[in-house]
Amino acid sequence: MKLKNSNSINFKTLLYLIVFSITILLFLMLSQSILLKFSYERYQEKKIKNIANDIRNYSESQLLTKLETIAYDNSVCAEYVSSDNTVSYNTLMVGCGLNKNNTQIINLMTEIMSENRNTKHIKLINKLSDTKAILSGIKVSKGYVFLYSPLEDIDGANIVLRNQLVFLTVLVIFLACLISLFLSNKITNPIVKITEKAKKLGEGNYDIKFDRSEILEIDELADTLNHLGEDLSKIDELRRDLMANVSHDLKTPLTMIRAYAEMVRDISYKDKEKMDKDLNVIIEETERLNILVNDILDLSKMQADADTLKIEEFDLTQVINEVMMRYEILKTTEDYKFIVDLPDTAIIKADKQKIMQVIYNLINNAINYTGDDKQVFVTVKSTKKEYIVEIKDTGKGIKKDEIPYIWDKYYKKDKKHQRNVVSTGIGLSIVKEILTKHKFDYGVKSVLKKGSTFYFKIKK
Repeated sequence: MKLKNSNSINFKTLLYLIVFSITILLFLMLSQSILLKFSYERYQEKKIKNIANDIRNYSESQLLTKLETIAYDNSVCAEYVSSDNTVSYNTLMVGCGLNKNNTQIINLMTEIMSENRNTKHIKLINKLSDTKAILSGIKVSKGYVFLYSPLEDIDGANIVLRNQLVFLTVLVIFLACLISLFLSNKITNPIVKITEKAKKLGEGNYDIKFDRSEILEIDELADTLNHLGEDLSKIDELRRDLMANVSHDLKTPLTMIRAYAEMVRDISYKDKEKMDKDLNVIIEETERLNILVNDILDLSKMQADADTLKIEEFDLTQVINEVMMRYEILKTTEDYKFIVDLPDTAIIKADKQKIMQVIYNLINNAINYTGDDKQVFVTVKSTKKEYIVEIKDTGKGIKKDEIPYIWDKYYKKDKKHQRNVVSTGIGLSIVKEILTKHKFDYGVKSVLKKGSTFYFKIKK
């Protein structure tokens, strides 16, 4: 058994079992030295009282014949003293306190007879033998019967029990070692295997599988790590996709900027109209880069809790109308159709710029993935307690098993943009972070081949 590490399960199991065993044995020693002696005294007292009750029921002739039997059967000594102080019968056993040399006993007997009581029991310490005893006086027709029963010193029995307990202590500690070895191996072996595989998982081997055992908690841990491995594998794949997409989004405008800059330098600088057109392309591509970088920075700031909300009261309808103005160009150049259904006013309290960013990203997402009809629906529904904002597309929809991942910063439904619209692929992650900070409910409803509806709710 390896006990080098005091924090190991092997060591802890052994330690706890030994402590438990010693505690039980100490309790037994304490109980046998106190409770056993107390119980024995109570038993002797009860026995003497029962004998006294029997003696009172005997006649004079029965009494003399029964006393000897009573004395020997119950390990007590008895003495019958007549009313004239004559000892009519005595069963002086070895160690009996009813003898003429014990003035303490004689005085107590005299006292009992002078009180003329039917029965009296006295618990005393015999000064001659320094032991506890019970002296009982029972009044009969022609005198008193005295019973003397020592409350035997059971220290001898205690010594025997203590010796046995020492032996038992050694035996129990030995058994505790064996049991702890079995239990710790039963528990630690699966944990050691899980630990070794978890290290491989940490090194990037996401295909590793964690084996189940016969222990519920370890099985739950193995299942959790198996799910973790699957999730990490998906996240790693999505992360690589994101890097590829971001690289593509960065490379495309940079290539365009360089190409048109070289064209302005070498060719179109001679033609002002052509040069202005080329410069506008450079400006548009620069704006594309600016949006990409800002989106990444915004997401990083929000996830690092470095971005605080500036809550203010504003009209949601007005904000949505302002956002929709940005897409007027798409109506004329690419024939998009935006179906907008808004209340006249919708006064809410939130961070105006952040909510505008949410709406902008959700509309961008709908534009990217809407169907061939190029329709995007923007709706605000009003209930008694809240406004429900919905942005709907008519695209292919989202598979049910993909829905939990669409808000992930690494997730992108398609490897390439479906539309030629400025997008970074992390818009939904930004939406999630903003709405979570506002503590607004949000979600998505999607039907394959019919489209998706993204929504969020704002309390009035």
